[in-house]
Amino acid sequence: MTLLITKMILAHFVGDFYLRPSKWVEDKEQKKHKSICLYIHSAIHGILVWLFLWDWNAWKIAIPLAFVHFVIDLPKLVFQNVKTKRNWFFVDQLLHIITIILLANIYFAGYISIDIEQILNNRNIIFFKGYLVLTLLMSIIMQKFLLPWSALIGEADDDSLLNAGKYIGILERSFVFIFIIANRWEAGGFLLAAKSVFRFGDLKESKDRKLTEYILLGTLLSFGIAIVLSMSVIYQVNLIP
Repeated sequence: MTLLITKMILAHFVGDFYLRPSKWVEDKEQKKHKSICLYIHSAIHGILVWLFLWDWNAWKIAIPLAFVHFVIDLPKLVFQNVKTKRNWFFVDQLLHIITIILLANIYFAGYISIDIEQILNNRNIIFFKGYLVLTLLMSIIMQKFLLPWSALIGEADDDSLLNAGKYIGILERSFVFIFIIANRWEAGGFLLAAKSVFRFGDLKESKDRKLTEYILLGTLLSFGIAIVLSMSVIYQVNLIP
């Protein structure tokens, strides 16, 4: 089953990112359902799956997948605009991956054999809960906690990208979470060192003690929270018999 899904996802990536000329993309976005490129693109996905599985009977999954790919792509082309194009891209890819997994289940077992109870077991719930708390929730809490100091250094008036700090924090805590769960503490240390190197130029040029202290406070708080929550998740999982 895993090999089947892997081959189908690989076929999807090849079809969606390597065998999709820019002219086809432009034609689909302009003509929508009238674009012949949309139909060719969907058919290519079916052909690729058939080739990657290298089984004559794979047409039973190749044809439905080509049709489903068309059904998913069409609403994206109709409803997306310049502002929502990025969001539609991620939604589109997520739907494709989900349908590939479902179709692979049907092809392999004759029905959808995903064990929801196994997916939602206690250990997975603990990991998921820990990650949710560590990312978005902690971003809000840290923002509130650092608000008095960010006001002092005029953070809103700098030339940084919009919400860049929030997403950097989410990513770094996500990496720390993964490294600790995988028992790779040295990778977390490398991440902290790498961030310090990138920040060194900013601190050197600014010569602002407040900014230096603010950055150190935010970094240590972010890493500290990530370590504590990650260890908490490991402790809770180990308690499960």
